[in-house]
Amino acid sequence: MKAYIACISATLVGMKSYLNLHPEVMEALEFGAPVVALESTIIAHGMPYPENIIMAKEVGQIIRNAGAVPATVACIDGKICVGLSDAQLDTLANTPGVMKVSRREVPFALAKKKLAATTVSATMIGAHMAGIRVFVTGGIGGVHRGWADSLDISTDLIELSQTPVAVVSAGAKAILDIPATLELLETLGVPVISYRSSFFGAFYSSESNERIEMRLDSASEIAAFLDVKWKLGLQGGALISNPIPKNYEVPKDLIESVIKEAIGKAHFNNVKGKQLTPFLLSEIKNVTDGRSLEANIQLVKNNARLGTEIAIALTAAHQ
Repeated sequence: MKAYIACISATLVGMKSYLNLHPEVMEALEFGAPVVALESTIIAHGMPYPENIIMAKEVGQIIRNAGAVPATVACIDGKICVGLSDAQLDTLANTPGVMKVSRREVPFALAKKKLAATTVSATMIGAHMAGIRVFVTGGIGGVHRGWADSLDISTDLIELSQTPVAVVSAGAKAILDIPATLELLETLGVPVISYRSSFFGAFYSSESNERIEMRLDSASEIAAFLDVKWKLGLQGGALISNPIPKNYEVPKDLIESVIKEAIGKAHFNNVKGKQLTPFLLSEIKNVTDGRSLEANIQLVKNNARLGTEIAIALTAAHQ
């Protein structure tokens, strides 16, 4: 038994040696204040400069103004950094060739001391290591269209099934096969909560065609649900679908035709793997004359507001 405890202790020490908390985040966690995790792939790969850095700083300020501490996650100098300085955010936003990492690449990025932006799965890992329970993103990855031929399925879904972090998003990215994504989430036992809507969010559009059974209409209800789930010892996280505000959405029919055109161009140019999503988002932005980019920015801000409310409610439940 002593050997087992020593092994567990050594593992925990090893994990912490690769974790670097920003002083603001560390202080908040020590005093039990609400903290909201943020991904960095949206900065390095999801938006062009300077819109990416403007968005990142505005989202951080939204979280602070609402009463929580923002904690953007990235891999820098051999550490999983939870909470970044303005200088680090600027570097991520304006450096060509930043590595994009999910669960499988995190050890490589740390061992090689790469500058790396974290996807949903890697951000969940960093948040969990730090003790953060709420994470805000734009849209999760999922099952790509044509998955039967390519088996292109995001590790985000697997991470949601095993890491106890609540992910607030505008649903899944519209470029995906949304029905298949929801089907796999159900198979993996990942609860999908729809906020103030009976339909799953479709990223650029407030509603997909997919109805969601579990609807909750307040942050306190969502926090209560999460509290029960984790007190029961049920493994994994939860996906909170927060629809983009209707005044910023791109109509489903319009965005669908644009997506199909972008996917066709990606196939023609043999774009696949980690390069596919950034390629498609860029093509969609160009074809919609920036309308999709504005929608992306606004949905992230909307998610930050809800995520902060949930984090505050969860914190209050444990005081």
